[in-house]
Amino acid sequence: MTRSPRAAAAAASSSAALLSALLLLLLHLAGAATDAERRILLDFKAAITSDPDGVLRSWTPTGDPCADFAWVTCGGPSSSGPVQRLRIHGAGLAGALSPSLARLPALESISLFGNRLGGGVPPAFRALAPTLRKLNLSRNALGGEIPPFLGAFPLLRLLDLSYNAFAGEIPAGLFDPCLRLRYVSLAHNDLTGPVPPGIANCSRLAGFDFSYNRLSGEFPDRVCAPPEMNYISVRSNELSGDIAAKVASCGSIDLFDVGSNNFTGAAPFALLSTVNITYFNVSSNAFDGQIPTITTCGGKFSYLDASANRLTGPVPDTVVNCRNLRVLDLGANALSGAVPPVIGTLRSLSVLRLAGNADITGSIPAELGGIEMLVTLDLAGLALTGEIPGSLSQCQFLLDLNLSANKLQGAIPSTLNNLTYLKMLDLHRNQLDGGIPVTLGQLTNLVLLDLSENQLTGPIPQELGNLSNLSHFNVSFNNLSGMIPSVPILQKFDFTAFMGNPFLCGPPLNNLCGAGHGHRKRLGVPIIIAIVAAALILIGICIVCALNIKAYTRKTRDEEDRKEEEEVLVSESTPIASPGSNAIIGKLVLFSKSLPSRYEDWETGTKALLDKDCLIGGGSIGTVYKATFENGLSIAVKKLETLGRVRGQDEFEHEMSQLGNLSHPNLVAFQGYYWSSSMQLLLSEYMANGSLYDHLHGNRPYAFSESSSRSGGGELLWERRFNIALGAARALAYLHHDCRPQILHLNIKSSNIMLDGKYEAKLADYGLGKLLPILGSIELSRIHTAIGYIAPELASPSLRYSDKSDVFSFGVVLLEIVTGRKPVDSPGVATAVVLRDYVREILEYGTASDCFDRSLRGFAEAELVQVLRLALVCTSNTPSSRPSMAEVVQFLESVRTSS
Repeated sequence: MTRSPRAAAAAASSSAALLSALLLLLLHLAGAATDAERRILLDFKAAITSDPDGVLRSWTPTGDPCADFAWVTCGGPSSSGPVQRLRIHGAGLAGALSPSLARLPALESISLFGNRLGGGVPPAFRALAPTLRKLNLSRNALGGEIPPFLGAFPLLRLLDLSYNAFAGEIPAGLFDPCLRLRYVSLAHNDLTGPVPPGIANCSRLAGFDFSYNRLSGEFPDRVCAPPEMNYISVRSNELSGDIAAKVASCGSIDLFDVGSNNFTGAAPFALLSTVNITYFNVSSNAFDGQIPTITTCGGKFSYLDASANRLTGPVPDTVVNCRNLRVLDLGANALSGAVPPVIGTLRSLSVLRLAGNADITGSIPAELGGIEMLVTLDLAGLALTGEIPGSLSQCQFLLDLNLSANKLQGAIPSTLNNLTYLKMLDLHRNQLDGGIPVTLGQLTNLVLLDLSENQLTGPIPQELGNLSNLSHFNVSFNNLSGMIPSVPILQKFDFTAFMGNPFLCGPPLNNLCGAGHGHRKRLGVPIIIAIVAAALILIGICIVCALNIKAYTRKTRDEEDRKEEEEVLVSESTPIASPGSNAIIGKLVLFSKSLPSRYEDWETGTKALLDKDCLIGGGSIGTVYKATFENGLSIAVKKLETLGRVRGQDEFEHEMSQLGNLSHPNLVAFQGYYWSSSMQLLLSEYMANGSLYDHLHGNRPYAFSESSSRSGGGELLWERRFNIALGAARALAYLHHDCRPQILHLNIKSSNIMLDGKYEAKLADYGLGKLLPILGSIELSRIHTAIGYIAPELASPSLRYSDKSDVFSFGVVLLEIVTGRKPVDSPGVATAVVLRDYVREILEYGTASDCFDRSLRGFAEAELVQVLRLALVCTSNTPSSRPSMAEVVQFLESVRTSS
């Protein structure tokens, strides 16, 4: 049946009307959806408490989210459809992550990288499961546990929660079923527990980064079951076990980083032959065995770091099969043999570090001069002999040349001036001879020049005055002669930079330069008369001296008799063993005239030791009490709990008498001692403001004075912290360099740096090395190492302690001062974060400011950076790489002078 034209027209009109109505309805619905999304986004803005850059100022109640709201992207053909992406990076937004975002029906991507959002991931985010493809909340302040429901998002491809404060274990549900997950980063959090074995279930996973957490346990067996796995980083955790077999199937790997864990067995060097490998880091573990022959190497492979393990055997020649290698670091192992000359054929190499392998012998291959792109050459602490090859001068881009602590001989090549970019030249502790090349004065970018502990002769070239950037300079302990150049750049260094050169003279040394030896001339009559007169005067002086000595001997004998009379017999305050028995009598010797000498005063004072309320501290060798006399005077009394290697009273008194002769404004004054067969006491001045540790870490049992309270005494601003560091350094330098024989502290820590009423630093517990248990037991030394202050060499069976052991401990104190963190933090059971390692890892991937104590105010960032760098040099694993305390003082003084 056919329609009439009128009917057809009517039908067409009716259809048009219906279509028009549908369009109006759709437009109305679209407008309603936009209103709802506007309200949702404004709810997100309402939860923001701080918007320092005003990035959300365009989010207004009348604006269109798709057209007016910055950082918002909508979908649809004309980009006016539903909200799909929210991307706000590095804006410093603070506040909470609003759950309102879960109500956006088409949201595909949330990227809020680099803000300061707190709280956790809202549970309401479950509603985003049907649409969310990307969730990037990196570098915020989020905490709590990671929600396992994120693993059930069927479209999620990227999950980045790194650089937050998430805690707890990585939920197993995060990798179940993870249908499309490609990359997940949970780095730089506080996560514990194992790496979930469910990673093997994520068939499309290409990479994960769990570095810088506190993960423990062994590596999953099937970690490379996903065929496209190319990125694995678990750096700086507490993972353990053998991993070589578990990662053997990682045929697509690009980056492999398991550094700073506790892995053992053979290192997985087989990965070097995989096609895509570019980065391989297994440093700071306990891998052992030899580095195998490298038959083939990935064509893109550029970074190999296997330092700080237990690797043995030679450096394999076959490393040259990695033709594109840029970094080769095998330092701090037990490698032996010679440095392979063929390494010189690696033309792309920028960094070569073999330092700290004491059994590597032979000479420095001249072929290394063929590595034109070399930036760092570190061969310190080996057993290299022969001369420094002049061919190294061809490495024109070299910045750091460290050949220290070897057995190198011959002259310093005069052609080193070709290294025009060189910043660090360290040749100390070798057997180099000849003169200092004048051409070194052309290396105007030098920051460090250390030629100390060699056999160099001749004068210091005047041309070294051109090194205007020099901040570390040392030519001590050579055979240099002549006058030290008066140029300002050299004169800014103190005498320690020049000492140990008997024929060197002029400032800053005390030995003045004479007029020199002229031609021999016949003595004239006036000169003869002067000589005779001088001889007669000398004879007279000798007679007077003899008489004085006789009188002094008589006086000394009288004083000794009087001193014996003044020694006070004091009743011990410890309870007697049996009722009714007499108190044990001991010997008290006082070095300070300000202390009372009456028996009654001391009986009253020492009885305070029985009062627990007078306990003010404890340490490695005993507990400390505050004793107050009737006249109001207070002293600190250390009750010894160990005598270490001291065998008896005579040896104890000998040690104490030496302490009584020490005097320095930054040392806690030693005022006397008490000895009996069952109790020994050390007496020293009482520090009302406690220790540096108390102030940095919030443990303040001391009653502060009103004046210090009014002046903000309890708060350590940077100015005060820096002065404390400098004062403690001066005290330690005095013990190391001014005392004969040298005094080692061996117990440097922030709790032994006391603060007087003006917050000046005073070093305590000095000169007590023989009393320390650390030198009497290997096991105790290992316990001390865990505390974080003790140098690595004290944990070895040989116990090779030296003044550089004190320097290491002082470096840890500097790290405490800058970061405000304890030397070892224990966030969880059986876990520990060592401050030195924490700072080094932060600097490797972040910036120095990430390490600063957040409570610090009013500081110059450049000063903190300089002190931080000094601290890292002081805490070097190799003692020979650490500066002396005199150099530390000099550096700190230059920091304050230059700022």
